Amino acid sequence: MRTGSEYIYISGASGFVGCNILRYFSNSQYYFEILKLRQQQSLAILAEAHGGSIIHLAGKAHDLKKVSQPKDYYEANFELTKQLYDAFLKSDAKKFIFISSVKAAADTVNGILTEDIIPNPQTHYGKSKLMAEEYIKAQPLPEGKSYYILRPCMIHGPGNKGNLNLLYQFVKKGIPYPLAAFENQRSFLSIENLCFVIKELLEREAIPSGVYQMADDQSLSTNELVHEIALNLGVKPKLWAIPSKWIKYLAIMGDRLHFPLNTERLHKLTENYLVSNQKIKNALGKELPVSARAGLKKTILSFKG
Repeated sequence: MRTGSEYIYISGASGFVGCNILRYFSNSQYYFEILKLRQQQSLAILAEAHGGSIIHLAGKAHDLKKVSQPKDYYEANFELTKQLYDAFLKSDAKKFIFISSVKAAADTVNGILTEDIIPNPQTHYGKSKLMAEEYIKAQPLPEGKSYYILRPCMIHGPGNKGNLNLLYQFVKKGIPYPLAAFENQRSFLSIENLCFVIKELLEREAIPSGVYQMADDQSLSTNELVHEIALNLGVKPKLWAIPSKWIKYLAIMGDRLHFPLNTERLHKLTENYLVSNQKIKNALGKELPVSARAGLKKTILSFKG
């Protein structure tokens, strides 16, 4: 017979992270109850909970096509989180794990991003995530309950359809990467490391509530990423070190003529974004199980189908 502590109530289960979490825990003792937050009966389910934990993934991701309205972010990322957290506080559930984002802290990073930074998000996505974080932290926490706000950087793993998959397709087709003149370093997060941390938070009682950033131990440049993809495809990497001033000029032209490469996209492709994971590792007293390169290899191999 299942006990209350074995129940996990999860929102956003159909997304990339949710599907990987369900797969990761498929052979565990946990029983997952899917929450659909726009349906009131989901919150009613929590009212009947006898223990258990909540993993809150549902929300609106950053819209690269810029067709979303600001209110869409605040409704999905703040209002729904507020409703779910209020239901958690009234229920018998013990733990609340909220997947936020490093973008709630900063859109650009000088040096290494830590939890000590004063948050200053610049997008409605980041601002709405931060509003949800601040609401959670501001509520009195009943005895016996805990919350964990996880801020992942770029997550990758099987089923990932983001920029990593796009870069993979370029390398696979033999298209040279034209931005090799730019040297950058970025943090990534293997979905397996994220799942490992969530499992630790579910199973242990002494980890303090709070905000924890999530990243793999090592960072990589985009050039190194191209090399890793080529290595796992068994092909020679093709990198073009076109002078950066030429690329920047083309990006400015892209702003005016609506080319695929514009100044914003160039910045995203070539920026430095380093994230510290020291706080969560100190709290767990453990190292993360998957290295950055090993995690990327699993993701790259999953693209091969």
